[in-house]
Amino acid sequence: MACGAAREGKSDTASLELLPSAPRKMNESKPGGSQNSTCVFCRKNDDCPIKYGEKKTNEKWNLTVHYYCLLMSSGIWQRGKEEEGVYGFLIEDIRKEVTRASKLKCSVCKKTGASIGCVAPRCKRSYHFPCGLQRECIFQFTGNFASFCWKHRPVQIITSNNCRDSLLCTICLEFIEPIPTYSVLRSPCCKNAWFHRDCLQVQAINAGVFFFRCTLCNNSDIFQKEMLRMGIHIPEKDASWELEENAYQELLQHYEHCDVRRCRCKEGRDYNVPDSKWEIKRCQCCGSSGTHLACSSLQSWEQNWECCECRSILYSAVASNSVQPYGLQAPARLLCPWDSPGQECWSRLPCPPPGSNVRLLRLPALAGEFQKAKKHALPNTNVGINDCLLEESSPKLPRQSPGDQCKDLLRQGSKFRRDISTLIIELGFQVKKRPKKVFINKANFWNSALDGFRNQNFNPSYTIEIVYVNENDHFGREQPGSKQEFLSLLMQQLENSSLFEGSLSKNLSLNSQALKENLYYEAGKMVAISLVHGGPSPGFFSQTLFNCLAYGPENTQPIVDDVSDFDVAQIMIRINAAATVDDLNSLIHDYYKYLEFIGCLRLITSISDKYMLAKDVLVYHVIKRVQAPFESFKQGLKTLGVLEKIQTYPEAFFHIFCHKPENLSAKILSDLFTVHTLSDVQTLGFWNSYLQAVEDGKSTVTMEDILIFATGCKSIPPAGFKPNPSIECLHMDFPVGNKCDNCLALPITSTYKEFQESMDFAIKNTLRLEKEENSHFI
Repeated sequence: MACGAAREGKSDTASLELLPSAPRKMNESKPGGSQNSTCVFCRKNDDCPIKYGEKKTNEKWNLTVHYYCLLMSSGIWQRGKEEEGVYGFLIEDIRKEVTRASKLKCSVCKKTGASIGCVAPRCKRSYHFPCGLQRECIFQFTGNFASFCWKHRPVQIITSNNCRDSLLCTICLEFIEPIPTYSVLRSPCCKNAWFHRDCLQVQAINAGVFFFRCTLCNNSDIFQKEMLRMGIHIPEKDASWELEENAYQELLQHYEHCDVRRCRCKEGRDYNVPDSKWEIKRCQCCGSSGTHLACSSLQSWEQNWECCECRSILYSAVASNSVQPYGLQAPARLLCPWDSPGQECWSRLPCPPPGSNVRLLRLPALAGEFQKAKKHALPNTNVGINDCLLEESSPKLPRQSPGDQCKDLLRQGSKFRRDISTLIIELGFQVKKRPKKVFINKANFWNSALDGFRNQNFNPSYTIEIVYVNENDHFGREQPGSKQEFLSLLMQQLENSSLFEGSLSKNLSLNSQALKENLYYEAGKMVAISLVHGGPSPGFFSQTLFNCLAYGPENTQPIVDDVSDFDVAQIMIRINAAATVDDLNSLIHDYYKYLEFIGCLRLITSISDKYMLAKDVLVYHVIKRVQAPFESFKQGLKTLGVLEKIQTYPEAFFHIFCHKPENLSAKILSDLFTVHTLSDVQTLGFWNSYLQAVEDGKSTVTMEDILIFATGCKSIPPAGFKPNPSIECLHMDFPVGNKCDNCLALPITSTYKEFQESMDFAIKNTLRLEKEENSHFI
């Protein structure tokens, strides 16, 4: 059934006055004639779309109707198309209905023309549409468009009313009595959401069927079904704010300004050239800051970038939950940065309020030279949602704040990198010199890598030799490939797979098909092989996932940011926002099936129980829900003893599992490449000048481009390259990168300009071609 156009407004049905008038002939040539004409059904000339629907006149047949009067008439049906007659109701049918109604007397005004009848059995009441509004009849704008008189109208049944004396209408914010009447309705999905009927009707007309929903929980299906039952008209149209011309024009304007401290673009901070190093990349968190790709050493536009403000927030949250090294006199890791409850916690949920029945759990201090802590089950205490595990202060060292701990981690960064390289080199001693070929089809990279690792003859302790094959090559030619390039592509594929969920830092997802195919085990195995065989580290693990691997799930407290499911996050926020025990019980009633399914139903005796309830939901969704994928992934990570090493030295592995490698610089690359043969001194000078020019943004390539061109990796692996990258100078037109040997051949030129142009051209075009080829399988 078509719905008429609606205009904004608000009516008071209680003050509706009936103006007796008889039908009169309309003057169609007179301007504004439709406003002065009367509806053939209700005989009123009011033009109020909120009350009666759109008033429409058929000039050809000199006939005027209100849309609602026509729609709710009992003896007429829509037999024509939308453009025929009036809203699809044929003119002859309208005239027949007017004739039928002229024989019926209205039960309210006692005048003839009552075209609407109550559908209740044995009820003979008939009325005009305005008269029905006056007597608080219910008109259902759905199904058969039924009408109910004031004696048989549907009502809302409230099982238990624990509401206070007065509540706010969640639309107009005026106080109303929380008693369901004709003019006051309650939301079916939120027990404390009450509305004026007139407010609901205005909102429904403005929002339309696509945006009309509960103002508290945004539920649309249950909410719309109940409102239709109670006589709210929800037109099948787009929202009024969506129909305004250029309503969202400002959203089409992209932020295009470089905000880094040192902009390297000579054309200025507003200079933006797509598909070049001077293209502006916006912050992936706030979108209100930008940078040129070259100004932040970004390799491509797809690479993530955060502005300084967002990065400080993200890193401070990680640092406040930092892990203290084992074997030192420093205490156990700090999960809550506050010493006392009642303050805002990094988990975005408030700690238990002062005076609540909450005990703080202390872990014993760890001792022993790099000795792994034993795992103990936590006692059944009434702990708040934060489970603030406070540290035991050393008698020799003062208690450190989260900011001090973050600074200490930054100071010890070089120590961690040195330690991790030593540990991985020790793991690499297991690798035998016996080579094992792994055949990779670039057209089907992921599946061919899986097949290679699942091959019964594959042994992770053998030296891996990568061989690229092409299924379309009928001669079966094989092309040797770089192992480190293969492992780098494999980690990128793993990060973007459906095995993990999250944006910045990722947790394991629950994928039943992947679990059935044992892909989580293979993923853990891939990470272990990449580390031991000199490939890159993951760098995308969340701290919660790493803590589960290092210390065990029972000793890990997740945070709200670990929840990637929007609906689950909303449940936790609503639980935490509950102000009374009644509100909390109401939420449990709303989510009873979900809480029962996950085993988190509990008896609520005080408002402080919400912390335990929110914690139970958080632990289930982040840890217990993915227990099977976690155990499978952990078994794969045991390959070559990697998991045992992580659990023994968690402080060393934390950085490479949860953080991306640092940005490259001219000094880092200059120290990385060694000269093994007698080279041209002038060319080596050009090489150092070229590195500095790239760092200063005076070249079309980046530091990562140079490293990829020579080694196939965009960052330095934790254990370094093997063999070490080297450079040599040869008489040739363009540079050549040998990724298998990590060797870069530089062209010998007479001037630096020729050297730079040759390097830029070769590196940029080579990587472009490789990117186009890799896009088929990445």
